[in-house]
Amino acid sequence: MVAMDDITKLTGLPEEIFLDEEIKKETQIVKIRVVKRKFGKEVTLIEGIDERDVDIKSLLKTLKHKLACGGSYKDGVIELQGNHKERVKELLIKEGFNPDNIEIE
Repeated sequence: MVAMDDITKLTGLPEEIFLDEEIKKETQIVKIRVVKRKFGKEVTLIEGIDERDVDIKSLLKTLKHKLACGGSYKDGVIELQGNHKERVKELLIKEGFNPDNIEIE
């Protein structure tokens, strides 16, 4: 018998069946855009990822490693040095985000 505390609010099913983080990744709407900073440097910004639902540190580490660039997370936005719009979308899809919910501006 499953206790009521073990049932997730999102799905209404026992926690053992689903990984909450995987489901939450699929429901988030992510926006990717590139802006120019000082001296004409480009920075890729990733917005819309909720740090309560996703392990941001792990995701940031993976993105920086795969893209061979520097980056940081502040004020709810992941910043990566350089223009990586298309590649970031591919990597987010591999990490479990829904491709339909990823917008490139």
